[in-house]
Amino acid sequence: MSGKDIVEYSGAEATVSWNGKLCIHIGECGRAQGDLFIGGRKPWCQPDQASNENVREVVLRCPTGALSVEFADGSGAEQAATRNTVQVAYNGPLFVQGDLDIDGVPEDVPGLKFRAALCRCGKSKNKPYCDNSHEDAGFKDYGAVGETGNEIDDTGGPLQIKMVKDGPILARGNVTVVAASGREAWHGKQAAFCRCGASKNKPFCDGEHKKIDFRSE
Repeated sequence: MSGKDIVEYSGAEATVSWNGKLCIHIGECGRAQGDLFIGGRKPWCQPDQASNENVREVVLRCPTGALSVEFADGSGAEQAATRNTVQVAYNGPLFVQGDLDIDGVPEDVPGLKFRAALCRCGKSKNKPYCDNSHEDAGFKDYGAVGETGNEIDDTGGPLQIKMVKDGPILARGNVTVVAASGREAWHGKQAAFCRCGASKNKPFCDGEHKKIDFRSE
């Protein structure tokens, strides 16, 4: 991932950045009401067609961190969500949101400090991030979460995320896991999430990556 993956759309007051390598086309931007993003238009993103408030609101809908925005007057900088969450997608990635400290994130991808879509099928060509390879791979997991974890005093603060080589995703910090149904299912301060696609205790790691000889690179 590098600067060549980033396209900037500049307006008089706001500059929206889009990282094509992270985008998995969820459509939160394109389906938003208003004229900020219009499919088929060139350029498709025109910040001057929306208020600063609307630009910020739509950009922050992006669950992958592919979109970010800077304002000329320095206002409206993105702030971390007050709670750290890991949303388990139906047959898809882990959508992580909060005060994120993801190991190895480039400085020119600011969205990943707050929002990310992490691969859990094991097939992404852009690991640790999702690239929709789960669709062609036929990955199936409906996002149920059986464990409940432990009560935590706080739901926010820094969430460190480290990728173990040929192993799981380690999360350290206050975190709430949300099942695909929308149910808050698990609370805790430390978790190991499966990213090989083979765990029998999804979304958590059960060591199955060793049996299938999973390779993270």
